[in-house]
Amino acid sequence: MTLLDRCRARLAGLDRRVVLPEAHDPRVLHAARRLRDEGVLQPVLIGAAAAVTEAATSAGVVLHDLEIIDPASSPHSDGLAAAYLEARPDSRLEIARRLVRKPLFHAGLMLRSGLVDGMVAGADSPSARVIEAVMMTVGAATGITTPSSCFLMGFEAAEGRPEELLFADCALNIDPDPSQLADIAIASAETWQALQERPARVAFLSFSTHGSGKHPAVDRVVEALAIARIRRPDLLFEGELQADAALSERVAGKKLGEVGAVAGRANVLVFPGLEAANIAYKLVQHLAGARATGPLLQGFARPVSDLSRGATADDIVDTAILTLARAAHGQLRSAIG
Repeated sequence: MTLLDRCRARLAGLDRRVVLPEAHDPRVLHAARRLRDEGVLQPVLIGAAAAVTEAATSAGVVLHDLEIIDPASSPHSDGLAAAYLEARPDSRLEIARRLVRKPLFHAGLMLRSGLVDGMVAGADSPSARVIEAVMMTVGAATGITTPSSCFLMGFEAAEGRPEELLFADCALNIDPDPSQLADIAIASAETWQALQERPARVAFLSFSTHGSGKHPAVDRVVEALAIARIRRPDLLFEGELQADAALSERVAGKKLGEVGAVAGRANVLVFPGLEAANIAYKLVQHLAGARATGPLLQGFARPVSDLSRGATADDIVDTAILTLARAAHGQLRSAIG
């Protein structure tokens, strides 16, 4: 059974709601229709009524039983504006009302207020806009100051190779400092455990394994490892490790003398920067035929995912399922306020 199959089974009967704030996009409409028809999730579409109707007609999507909210006339507007002001008491009511009329902010405030269980956006919005809206509405998780992203990489079954790995951070933080890298590792561990329901074994990757290379870039990873272990002693971290030492028990045994809880058996790979992470996931996707699902945003107080603007309707469906499965697990350390 694949991860997606397990997540679908976990969501069955829970009546979880996912908000999709780009309802004018035909891919989003097709995804919402599938989610509704399959009964996995209840989609809530956000968009201008006329634009949504026109897009649905052009795309051949039937809207009759889909929940659609026009942020310009939403019954939730006053409550969402109040929620925004509660989080940002230094702001003004007219600003809150103006933001609530924007689909991304309306969706984020619905998530913050508990009207929905997760949010998926980015099919027609730059990542920077999605993240800005989520930071201003949902906010960061307790103990995390750096939002990040990850990809779930799925592989065909083969002897000696894991079927699933988590890569981070492949989309947001270009050159994280040690504290930010520790945040990425902690959030990635929690994402893995929420989705997989088994322990995360987190490898801090580098071109060095336990001091085999000397460079300030290695020192940064070593410092990040120390910070992560102090912040979350309950999680399994190891570093600095080269990729082969992280994934191969044979290599780990040769380079380290023994295989520990993480080395040779890592399931979460934390790259030292965006350049390495983004290149790695795309190479693995295109050369090894891996299924890359994401980016899932992490480090926020509620489950949110940012789509690629090249996402298909299938991608949106899969991402929504993974996003809401994190909420169903109930182990995200979230705090509103």
